[in-house]
Amino acid sequence: MQDILVPEKELRSLVSKKLTDAGLNQPDAHIVADVLVHADMRGVRSHGVIRTEHYVTRLNAGSLNRNPTFSFAKIRPGAGMLDADDGMGHPACLEAVSKACDLARDAGIAMVGVCNGSHCGALSYFMMHAVSKNMIGIGVTHTDKCVAPFGGSQAFFGTNPIAFGFPTRKHDPVILDMATSNTAFGKILHARETNASIPGDWGIDNNGHPTTDPNKVAAMTPFGGHKGYGIALVIDVLTGVLLGAEYGPHITAMYGDYEKPRKLASTMIAIDPDTYAGVDQFCSKMDAMVADLHAEPPAPGFDKVLVPGEIEWNNERTSREHGVPVLETIYEYLKH
Repeated sequence: MQDILVPEKELRSLVSKKLTDAGLNQPDAHIVADVLVHADMRGVRSHGVIRTEHYVTRLNAGSLNRNPTFSFAKIRPGAGMLDADDGMGHPACLEAVSKACDLARDAGIAMVGVCNGSHCGALSYFMMHAVSKNMIGIGVTHTDKCVAPFGGSQAFFGTNPIAFGFPTRKHDPVILDMATSNTAFGKILHARETNASIPGDWGIDNNGHPTTDPNKVAAMTPFGGHKGYGIALVIDVLTGVLLGAEYGPHITAMYGDYEKPRKLASTMIAIDPDTYAGVDQFCSKMDAMVADLHAEPPAPGFDKVLVPGEIEWNNERTSREHGVPVLETIYEYLKH
């Protein structure tokens, strides 16, 4: 299965049209397309335009609200809640992080929860939005069961990603976006799509044994064993439990129950560096940290010590110059 290079503008247009053809309102379709193309440009293809068909399926099934009305309530000076009205998670989380940044200007630190949401794509997108406002961003979200707890043989928690964004001046912002599973589920989907094998520590089969066949994966494994499992639990607490939604095995499955809204919860946090060291000093120290890390002697087999998100920034620049890599089958789907 081959990749083709597609100009980012064309790719956004194709995804947006596919979504509006399925009835999604145009402003939300533009945001969703922007998030998906952002992921592909940065090399995070598990969260890229490959997801479009799934969203179209849910829009056609009626479990995604095509024209939601988001409602925001400021609960306390640094706390708010956004009801996504069963709409797309991407515009809901974008509005939530924007509200968190606004609140943090006065409160110093602010958290906005999202309820009645859906899959929101790569969290790095929302962290970059916070960074663009000179804010530190923190984002967490949960999803349905697909990862076995440490010591377990069946899925319980989702991939439950966590992301951070830190502003800089000279260097690219430092963006960490990671799943608490050994890999993102979308990478297993991508392996299925491309008939590729996977590393033996990504997933287990129905009997709890490790497998390299993506089609036999019944549950994924947490990164770092008990450590990743613990963080996955914490993220479900900070989303589903804290915000009055569900957790783990009680969350509506992403693939299946297409007529049923997923009611996902996400948490967006913004910290104003001016509250502490001051944004200029903070960014200066961040630049110094990046430079110091780059100056560290690399280990055998490595050319350079990199900071989180650096590979993705380089991928984005390459995609902008040469086009975004997309599987030919996905490109054909988007065009028709």
